[in-house]
Amino acid sequence: MIRMISTEGTSGLDPDDRESSAERLRPRLFGIAYRMLGDVHDAEDVVQEGMLRWQRTAPSAIREPEAWLVAVVTRLSIDRLRRARTERETYPGPWLPEPIADERVAPDRGVELASDLSMAFLVLLEQLAPEERAAFLLREVFESDYEEIAGVLGKSSAAARQIVHRARERVRSARPRFPAPPDAKARLFDRFVEALAADDKEELLAVLAPEATLTSDGGGKISAARRVIVGRERIARMLIALERKHDHPFAYALQHVNGEPALAMYHGGELFAMNFIETDGERIVALYRVMNPDKLAGLR
Repeated sequence: MIRMISTEGTSGLDPDDRESSAERLRPRLFGIAYRMLGDVHDAEDVVQEGMLRWQRTAPSAIREPEAWLVAVVTRLSIDRLRRARTERETYPGPWLPEPIADERVAPDRGVELASDLSMAFLVLLEQLAPEERAAFLLREVFESDYEEIAGVLGKSSAAARQIVHRARERVRSARPRFPAPPDAKARLFDRFVEALAADDKEELLAVLAPEATLTSDGGGKISAARRVIVGRERIARMLIALERKHDHPFAYALQHVNGEPALAMYHGGELFAMNFIETDGERIVALYRVMNPDKLAGLR
């Protein structure tokens, strides 16, 4: 259930108090927008537009500040996501969400910085239509009730319930039945780096699941595979070739990004890529490599 700041509206607050009541909600609003869009800049724009609308709206017209702002930001995110999907059709190669440092999310409860921020989860959400994505996030991550979701989407409660159910089934069918703990990812990253450093193809193959996938996002600015690579033999061959290609070896550092262990990849002292994995607990089943420098700027 979305936690309400006030049940009496904000008409009795002076302007400074009214502004501060909205600012306290900014982290949560950003959390919704980022999960909807997978883009930090777009999420910030959406939240700022929501705040501007708040300022332009008469206090007497707002009964519940949090519900009002959540609804506005979610609707703006739906509209922005529809436009973004059209733009992504011409994106050079696979598109991956922009990684975000944990402190940027500034959660007000622990669950908001868990698996629902992981790269694999955000990629999975791309399969949902904008309204489905909004309904699913509001219900499953932010614990809104169906009446609140219906109000945001302009639907009946029954329709909102059906949208959430449909989205939940699609997500459930694609997510691992038993999510791997963070320490499993850290251990796999250690083996992964050791195999690359030793130029050990056999060990790299042992770390990867047979039908593992590699998705690279270079944004047309960094040389990257234009299609998702499937199969551990092809992935291992490509990764080892990349290591051998450069005169100066890559340096790796395990970090915590998007609420999960991630592997930062440096070349010449500069952040070259951020790697995320999905695992069954024993092997890597999906590797996501964000190389687009524009998407790494916030992590430098």
